[in-house]
Amino acid sequence: MNIIRSLRNTESPISAEEARGMAAQALDSGRDLANQAMERANERMRDLRYGMRDYAQATSRYVAEEPLKSALIAAAIGAAVAGLVIALRRNRSMY
Repeated sequence: MNIIRSLRNTESPISAEEARGMAAQALDSGRDLANQAMERANERMRDLRYGMRDYAQATSRYVAEEPLKSALIAAAIGAAVAGLVIALRRNRSMY
């Protein structure tokens, strides 16, 4: 943005060398922003991996402690999903 403002404020044309310098500065700024974005994305992915690992461990522990209840919950969810799929298919075939 500073480059654009400086271009607007000058009345005389800029030299090729000045243009190259401004272009290099713009590229450096773009690289810096891209690197910052990648660092943030990597941090977020790391946090998500740790969160999923914790969730998986808690789920495994629950299944080990309550196998019957876990099986009943899984069967109920499976039946609900199957019912939803059947209902959606039925509605689609009506139209």
